[in-house]
This record gives sequence, structure tokens and C-alpha cells, in this order.
Amino acid sequence: MADEKMMSQMSGKGGFIAALDQSGGSTPGALRLYGIADSDYNGDEEMFRLMHEMRVRIMTAPSFSGDKVIGAILFEKTMDGEAQGKPVPTYLWADRGVVPFLKVDKGLAAEENGAQVMKPMPDLDALLARAVKKGIFGTKMRSVIASADKTGIAAVVKQQFEIGHQILGHGLVPIIEPEVSIKSPTKQEAEAILRDEIAQRLDAVPAGEKVMLKLTIPTVPDFYKPLVDHKAVARVVALSGGYSRADACEKLSHNHGMIASFSRALTEDLRVTMSDAEFDASLAKTIDEIYQASVVKA
Repeated sequence: MADEKMMSQMSGKGGFIAALDQSGGSTPGALRLYGIADSDYNGDEEMFRLMHEMRVRIMTAPSFSGDKVIGAILFEKTMDGEAQGKPVPTYLWADRGVVPFLKVDKGLAAEENGAQVMKPMPDLDALLARAVKKGIFGTKMRSVIASADKTGIAAVVKQQFEIGHQILGHGLVPIIEPEVSIKSPTKQEAEAILRDEIAQRLDAVPAGEKVMLKLTIPTVPDFYKPLVDHKAVARVVALSGGYSRADACEKLSHNHGMIASFSRALTEDLRVTMSDAEFDASLAKTIDEIYQASVVKA
């Protein structure tokens, strides 16, 4: 069973989730945005060390706390690392009041029927067992939908919920993330198919079990409100999906019951050259902006 205090926070507290889970493919871009060029490091080990330092700097900044940041999604290497001499999940919850999640997917398969399911995860049970021991509350896994193809969308949702049930079996809460590309020419039509597919799967979730959903901000405000209100859903969170922070926050503010789970939009103003005071001031401003969009609705 999931931790009750963490569940209470995730299902009811105002705030948002910080997505600190860039993995191998997206790490160089995140470092470039932070001001670290590809030529500043050699190989993956050094790259991930620099990324971990950036994440620890965010997590240990005074403004990063459970007052507004109610959860954080971690990359596996971040889960296994330390912050101020403590395992990262322990530090987040005990010192910051932030609920820790773990990204568990291994990336995307090739596009088929206008969608990309997740690559196989043969070692998932072992990873989940490790996550439980480290105090992780839940998981996140991402698929991508490029067009309004019912076959492709159904395949994405089927896989997400099948693996979601495997995650629930370990006492963890899965964040199910079937991202609809903001560049899709049939975004609104895809969202209609997706909402129906998710609703059917939610109806089959065993009584007492809860999942979370991470969805692209819909074209029509409040389109996902029936999912927000479903008894099997602990929370619906929004991904920024390539929107600027200003655009993402503006769109999110029209969707009642949805809170942010932003990655690039959270870190886009942070630079490695900032002093600690400048870094925290910039982060505090960003956190407040995302928090307001999550809790104050138009």
C-alpha cells in the first residue's frame, strides 16, 4: 500500500510536481539550456554527474519545498544518488516535504499507427522493488501520440494500464502518461479518443486502488474534468509538452483540477553561472508562477 501521508499530499494538497527526470536522450539539451556545452564534458558518466549536480542544486535551494512543490519525478540515477549526504528520496520527503516519484520507462518504440508505445522493460520488477526500499511513492512512464488514430491510441493506453497494474502490485502509484504531441494536426480529435480509452481503463481499476494521469494540456479547457473526478484517479497533472512556461501556465489556468508537472518549463531560466542567491531567486519566481497556474483557476 502507498504511504498514507504521501497519498494525502498527492491527492489533495495545492501545488505542483517538479519533473527532474531527463534521461540519456534529453540530458544534453537540458545541460545546454543550463549553460553547459557538449564540449564541457566527456562521455555519459561525466554528463550524468553534471546533471545530478544541477538537480541537487534545485532540490537543495531554499525555495524548493513541499509548500508549493508537492512532488518530484526522478531519473533512476538521481534516485540512486545523494543530496546533502542523504539518499535523494529520503532527503526530498524528510527534509523538504516533497513526495518522490521514479521515471521507469526505457524510452519509446518506433511510431506505429500514429503513436509510440514504450520500449520493453524486462527488469521492471527489480527496479520497482529497489524503488520501494528507497522510499519512492510512485512512478512515471511516457508514451507519445502523434495523431488521432484509434488503433494507435488504444495500444498506448492498453500498455500504460497493463504496466500500471504491475506497478500497483508493488504498492506504488503509477503516473500514466500518454502524451499527445502539441504539434499534432489532429490534437483535439486525439484527445477525444484518448479520454474515452482512459475512462474505460479507469473503470476496471480495482476498488481502493488509485492511479495518477499526466496529460498534455487539452485544446478545450476542462476537457479532462471527467478523468479528474474519477474515483480511481488520485490526481491529474499536466505536462508542458514544449510550450514555453508562460504559455503552459496560461493554458493550465483554465483547467480545473489539473496541476502542473513541468520539466523544461521549470528549469528554462536557470543557469550554471548564477550565484546561489540568483539561482534561488530565479527558481522561486518560477515556482510561484507554476504554483499559481496550478491552484488559481480562470
